Amino acid sequence: MSSVKRFLILGAIAAAIAPLVAAPLEIKLATLVPATSPWHKALLEMGNTMNKDTAGRVTLTVYPGSVDTEGTIITQMRPGFEKYQAAYLSNIGLIEVDESFSVLGMPFFLANDEEVRAVQKKLTPIVEQRLQAKGLHLLAWGTGGWVQLFSKRELRTLADVKNAKLFTSKGATKWVNWYVKNGFHPVELVPASIPEQLKLSTGLIDTALYVPWLASNFQVFRDAKYMLDLHIAPLSAALVISNAAWNRIPAEEKPKVTAAAQALEEQVYREAPKGDADSIKSMQSRGLTVITLDSKATAEFHAAADTLVSSMRGDIMQGDVFDLAVQARDAVRKAKGK
Repeated sequence: MSSVKRFLILGAIAAAIAPLVAAPLEIKLATLVPATSPWHKALLEMGNTMNKDTAGRVTLTVYPGSVDTEGTIITQMRPGFEKYQAAYLSNIGLIEVDESFSVLGMPFFLANDEEVRAVQKKLTPIVEQRLQAKGLHLLAWGTGGWVQLFSKRELRTLADVKNAKLFTSKGATKWVNWYVKNGFHPVELVPASIPEQLKLSTGLIDTALYVPWLASNFQVFRDAKYMLDLHIAPLSAALVISNAAWNRIPAEEKPKVTAAAQALEEQVYREAPKGDADSIKSMQSRGLTVITLDSKATAEFHAAADTLVSSMRGDIMQGDVFDLAVQARDAVRKAKGK
């Protein structure tokens, strides 16, 4: 066989094999977290790790600061849309996918990150199963820090909080009903309208829940000059990918993608406490007044709040999920002798 003929045959074989070689898989990830925020930087680092560890066979493109709601992002991940293949969602958006996530946002239910992570670990099998049924795969948990109460006037008691005009996310009907039933004054708004309403002397709200970094970034403290330092609830988050995209990732690359996602989880939990503390300190230097209750007042506040939390079982939260979360939380407290 001549060298020319041999060359042509080898060329034909190579051409036939080429389509069988998987093209790099690009994962487009959407999130509401602002560009250049700590979470955005962590997502970019995760993407770099995925790209490096898979030798470019799986790449990640992050689209931060989305103007869409998290519910819209979820819709855009579904078959027939697939504008995005993944999302980093807050608990607010996750609740739209499944109500089991509500337990992580209940006010005064969890006291620290150790309790949060214990509950997340306990609920992971249930959450994974429910997400799978809705076309999503859980890659990792996350956090946005701890939600604090920012207000235009001093709030020191649960009664003060109940009398406030409290921002509530528009469309969260169950939460609104629960607030009203328990004596609060919720006002339904889209989150983007919070800063504008707080600026108005006759605004629809005078109190809003924010994590410190976002309160600083959006200058909320300029108008809501008081912060009740009580760690109201964690702003839990999760990284999810569509089942369709997950199934397209080669089997040998999936552990690498999962490892990069787990590294993101550890990073945001490691950095969040310092981010909260630095943001509060920065806001204080620019006029924020932090209200810290003494031990007696704090105990009274939490005692009253515990009753409210119990009323969420079967109302806001399914009983089985609530009970599992209580078990995980109480196990942490028992280990610490509380």
